[in-house]
Amino acid sequence: MLRKPTAIDGPAVTGLIAACPPLDPNSAYCNLLQCTHFADFCIVAERQGDVVGWVSGYRPPSSPECFFVWQVAVSPAARGVGLAGRMIESLLDRPEANGVSHLITTVTDDNKPSWALFEGLATRWNASLSKRALFERDAHFAGAHATEWEARIGPLRR
Repeated sequence: MLRKPTAIDGPAVTGLIAACPPLDPNSAYCNLLQCTHFADFCIVAERQGDVVGWVSGYRPPSSPECFFVWQVAVSPAARGVGLAGRMIESLLDRPEANGVSHLITTVTDDNKPSWALFEGLATRWNASLSKRALFERDAHFAGAHATEWEARIGPLRR
């Protein structure tokens, strides 16, 4: 079942993210805020009472035509069946996504599963995918984190 998260989901989301390296862990408090303040732009996938999937996102105030995918996590037991793509499409089908023409996210170069997901969505939606360095290793992360590349898919014709 795909649904909006609630505060009760916070600990399960935190645990799921921790079980999905190389995802950056957020604080439990951050995940609680996403599950409440940003619930309209986040989704959990639940199977037999367990949270097995999570997508967090938002519409940037400076670019409301975009939907930013912050994090995608799928339990190892739920991988390989297209769950991540279904969660993202379900988010874009919500009334809160009306007017969205582009999906954006950031991904490190070495995160092959994420690149495959977003390239696959661009292909399925018959939309172009562009890539540019957004937050660079040295300039923005003081050498402590790989460069985050912005992937931009659109325009969306959904």
